[in-house]
Amino acid sequence: MCTVSYIPEGRKVYITSNRDEHVSRPPAYEPTEEVVNDCRVVFPKDPAAGGTWFAVNEQGAVSVLLNGAFEKHVRQTPYRKSRGLVLLDIITNPVPVLAFGKAALEQIEPFTIVLSVQGRLVEMRWDGTARHHQDLDPAAHHIWSSVTLYSPEAIRVREDMFAQFIRNGRRNGEAILDFHSGHHNDPENGFVMNRPDGLMTFSITQAVLEPREITMLHKDLRLDKTFRHSFVPAPRRPMLQ
Repeated sequence: MCTVSYIPEGRKVYITSNRDEHVSRPPAYEPTEEVVNDCRVVFPKDPAAGGTWFAVNEQGAVSVLLNGAFEKHVRQTPYRKSRGLVLLDIITNPVPVLAFGKAALEQIEPFTIVLSVQGRLVEMRWDGTARHHQDLDPAAHHIWSSVTLYSPEAIRVREDMFAQFIRNGRRNGEAILDFHSGHHNDPENGFVMNRPDGLMTFSITQAVLEPREITMLHKDLRLDKTFRHSFVPAPRRPMLQ
């Protein structure tokens, strides 16, 4: 939930996320299909709160969560609800963007959600006081880093590394996973991080969107296990956007 990239390549779209957490947090359950709010959704589940940071719904919409909005915030616990549960509420709604606009976010910790839905790419942020959303170019390459874990300088360095990776031209699923799997000579700010304070990268999750199939690959780095889940999206409903 702390690094996300969006890479369109030919008829495929790759959405990849690194989840960074403290070692005291238990590993997530492997991705499975559940019915939430009458919607089929595939996601790795956080056993602590029952939410997630990465979910794909039955029609192929993908949502990914990052901690924080625009700048590092001071935590004001207790919060009313986990951000991972907010993510599930949004992705299981027939109109995810409108669901974000109507969600009760008071006493919810700031977050960023990246949403891909029917060829549209939307960035949605809650800064603890107000919500913000904007449409991004779905034909372009994008990367996000959590503002709660990475300084503005570190984020710029990561963006430069991502731009170089894009220029190199090898952008299939395996190459993207390799890129997300490296510490890039900086174990504290690399894509796979391991800090002295116990913060580390738990897993890498990737959704590969194709016209007739979606595949979710989940690499649990702590358990050294890889899980794969593929499914065919249901027919699109025009209300999704």
